[in-house]
Amino acid sequence: MKLKTKNVIKLQGKNGEITIKRNKNGIPEVIASTAVDLAYGNGFVHANDRQLHMFLTRIIMKGEAAEKLAADTELIELDKYIRRMRFAPDIEKEVKKLDDETKKELQAYSDGVNFFLDNNKRIFEFKMLGYKPEPWTLEDTLRQGKAFTYLGLTYAQGDMEKLIVQLIQNGIDEKRLKELYPYMKDEIDFDLIKKVKLQNPLVAESINWLEIIPRFTASNNWVVSGKRTKSGSPIMCGDPHLEVNRIPGVWHEIILRLPDNDFMGVGIPGAPGVLIGRNKNVAWSATYSFMDMIDYRIEECKDGKYKRDNKWLDFEVHEEIIKTKKGETIIEKVYENEHGILEGDPQNEGFYLVCNWSTRYGVGANDLNGCRGVMNSKNSKEAIENFKKYDCSTYNWVMGDTDGNIAFQMSGRSFDRADNVSGLIPHAGWDKKYDHKGFVPADKLPCEYNPKSGIIATANQDLNYLGETNPINLPMAEYRSDRIKDLLKKSDKVDIDYMKDMHYELYSLQAEKFMEFIKPLLPNTQNGKILKNWNLNYNADSKAPTIFENIYLELLKVVFGNNGIGRNTVEYLMKETGVFNDYYWNFDNILLKENSAWFNGKTKEELLKIAIEKGLSLPITEYGKTRMLTYKHLLFGDKFPKFFGFDKGGISLPGGRATIPQGQIFRSGGRETSFSPSYRFITDMSEKDYYCNTSGGISDRRFSKLYFNRNDDWLKGVYTILK
Repeated sequence: MKLKTKNVIKLQGKNGEITIKRNKNGIPEVIASTAVDLAYGNGFVHANDRQLHMFLTRIIMKGEAAEKLAADTELIELDKYIRRMRFAPDIEKEVKKLDDETKKELQAYSDGVNFFLDNNKRIFEFKMLGYKPEPWTLEDTLRQGKAFTYLGLTYAQGDMEKLIVQLIQNGIDEKRLKELYPYMKDEIDFDLIKKVKLQNPLVAESINWLEIIPRFTASNNWVVSGKRTKSGSPIMCGDPHLEVNRIPGVWHEIILRLPDNDFMGVGIPGAPGVLIGRNKNVAWSATYSFMDMIDYRIEECKDGKYKRDNKWLDFEVHEEIIKTKKGETIIEKVYENEHGILEGDPQNEGFYLVCNWSTRYGVGANDLNGCRGVMNSKNSKEAIENFKKYDCSTYNWVMGDTDGNIAFQMSGRSFDRADNVSGLIPHAGWDKKYDHKGFVPADKLPCEYNPKSGIIATANQDLNYLGETNPINLPMAEYRSDRIKDLLKKSDKVDIDYMKDMHYELYSLQAEKFMEFIKPLLPNTQNGKILKNWNLNYNADSKAPTIFENIYLELLKVVFGNNGIGRNTVEYLMKETGVFNDYYWNFDNILLKENSAWFNGKTKEELLKIAIEKGLSLPITEYGKTRMLTYKHLLFGDKFPKFFGFDKGGISLPGGRATIPQGQIFRSGGRETSFSPSYRFITDMSEKDYYCNTSGGISDRRFSKLYFNRNDDWLKGVYTILK
């Protein structure tokens, strides 16, 4: 029993008949009389459309890749890493904290998944791997949600904090360090940090498998009140930025209908409901908040113990048993104390980092309770109270409702850190003055309700000023959020078409700021003239953005490479990691200054001239030709010739790092990846219509008509209208 492109399926739920059909774009629609039956149908659809996606994710999140997929070295190392993180050490306790209705819906979702599995043959990928999926459980949904938030969100913050340790160990002084990281108010023990033995958590090949878990790194969302719209009601827009060059895409589009409510939007296969979208009364969307949910402490270790005063104490040791497909058994020991998980072997004497994640224990259930609550909210105030329940999921939620209200609420669990502890650098684990004081109450997190401006826009920028605490210490650049606000302020009567144009606008405020200094220094050469006449739009057929990027990237190498970090290191960070793509704002703040310790005694003009000369000498082509991406299958990417159709190529990614549709391409673990608007939606709260498009397709079945069916509309700016 499979849900094909055009047919209608009837299922028997606990409370009545469930109808499942598809619209002309292949988006599934589930109709039921109760929420429990709706969740059952939702599970059936996910198992039909994204079975590979959700079960491959589960295998990785449980640390069973070497047992279920292949006994390869990289998968063994991946399993060790996942097991060390212990994503769900108290999952039984969390199950007990689920609301009764949430628990019923999660169980019904699992039953829907398993009903599909019981009545259909294994997909061919699993036959090839010799893997037979075990039944889906509500514990799987809990575990997946928690792991997704770490690997998709917190992971990037931890990378930057380890980079700071490396900068200190490579001789970057306090003045340059604190100029680069303005939130770093700590007293820095340079001698202690230089003693730390940094551990590489997993081999490079394993990182490729982690890319199956989407990184929710950048996004835009905005809402305007009725006083600024033609309809007189709020208009809500969202476009979460994730990796787009993967097949299937991250999101699964769906419509869920009850007799008294409709839900339209996207969810994540493995969990029921709509994560981003709207019901009949409220619309909501998310951006990553950049809340710092991770802290490192330093422990002195010897003979398997850690030091406190003059005593050596035992770690709590967990033995994780990893089985491989060859029948081998590997025991991975995990060492833990009150500050978190040790990164290193305490049998080898030395100083090591201990990683503490604010949602390591005691969370998970409330996120799912809150998600169900948001879907059933009647207005923005109800939605806000439900977003406050989200502990694992640190997002900036923007919403609008049919009563005319607009609102913003940050979610997530933030450490209540000691005074003068930024969270950016590791401190001595044996010194209690650095211990955190618990967690920040959700009521103190940044929020906003019906601002006078009639505009709310978030794009990963610093929003600490809207709360009573500072959960963000490494914000993303303000270019996109400022551009969104500028465009919204230009018109008091915006409509759906105006928002569509904004979604695809390619103007860069970053380029505008830098060109103020670059333009007067440009020579009257051919390339110099092209750049002088640039309209600051990252158009695919223009050579000017290519020239600008050459100069900008050379300026980074001149200032930070030549003057401390090293040119090769800077180039590696830009091309082979996501660190620069996430945190380029820190570097721009230095480059835009008139004077800086990073200038090493040179003037800003001298540095610009060096970068301009080098940048103008590099080969140039149309910007779009520098943005070519191949969309790769989740499991078989690069493993078959292109004519097999698993991978799709030759697509130019629109935009740049600072345009509203942020288009960034880089490598992670040797694999090409990206972030760009993975899903776009617009909805006017005076209407029931919902405008959307998404990258990729509905199904992960290679030979389905829905495999890559949504991508053309996404590239061309064509929106599907859901009624």
